[in-house]
Amino acid sequence: MKKTFVLLCASCFIIIFSPLSWGQAGADSADIGIDEDDISLSGDIFTDFNEELGASKITEDERYYAYGRFFSFNLGLGLTTFNGNRGIAYENDPPTYGISLHYFMDFNSAFGLGLEYSKHHFFIDEPVHAYYPDPPGLIEVGMLRTFFSYRYYIDTANLGTAVTYSNPYMTSRLEYWYTTNRFIDQSNIENKTGGGLGFGLGGGLEFPIALKESYINIEFLYHTVSFFDKYTQDYRPHEKSKTGFGYDDLTGDAFSTMVYYVLGW
Repeated sequence: MKKTFVLLCASCFIIIFSPLSWGQAGADSADIGIDEDDISLSGDIFTDFNEELGASKITEDERYYAYGRFFSFNLGLGLTTFNGNRGIAYENDPPTYGISLHYFMDFNSAFGLGLEYSKHHFFIDEPVHAYYPDPPGLIEVGMLRTFFSYRYYIDTANLGTAVTYSNPYMTSRLEYWYTTNRFIDQSNIENKTGGGLGFGLGGGLEFPIALKESYINIEFLYHTVSFFDKYTQDYRPHEKSKTGFGYDDLTGDAFSTMVYYVLGW
């Protein structure tokens, strides 16, 4: 009985661990479509995904290097207007001058630095609160603003040809407006200057003249600014004024429309 048991155990050991048995198992796994790499403990389940992601990134970079811009230099002219009391008081003296430089991160994102300058004037020919009995007369206003901007170019790949050709974008700006008031008719009154922080929000279109090299840009912006004389009482009506002429303050927001010639590389 013991001999029979020993012989049975020896037979099972030989069958299980023989090379022929393993070869048959390998053949069976191949028949049912199991790859040896799939059951290998040294395999990485993310390898294929990483390779596809890397290839996609390389393709996108190559497309950007071939068709994208890295920098653009902008020279422009336009118009700056106001609403509120400032808009009622001011007469605008176009054009507004603009210059800026933009750096492109990719096809969609660009950061920019720039300057814009506009001139305005208003005329007060009657006594007001700060100027009595002699009215200040003609006051020239110069507005210089510096800005840091961000542009997001909208993906128009699935839109019509006309929309794609126009390169639409949205933009926001952090601005600093430096304002100078010059009293032309009253040389004894010193110029009044001051700065104010502002924000701009809007959008624009860029029409290519030569791809990657030159464009015509049209940009529309709304600006909200804390002008240094925003709440001034200098020009409010004087209590002895017969007509009640004047401005209680100079509140109001700004709007700008600019047309730029763009050089890109």
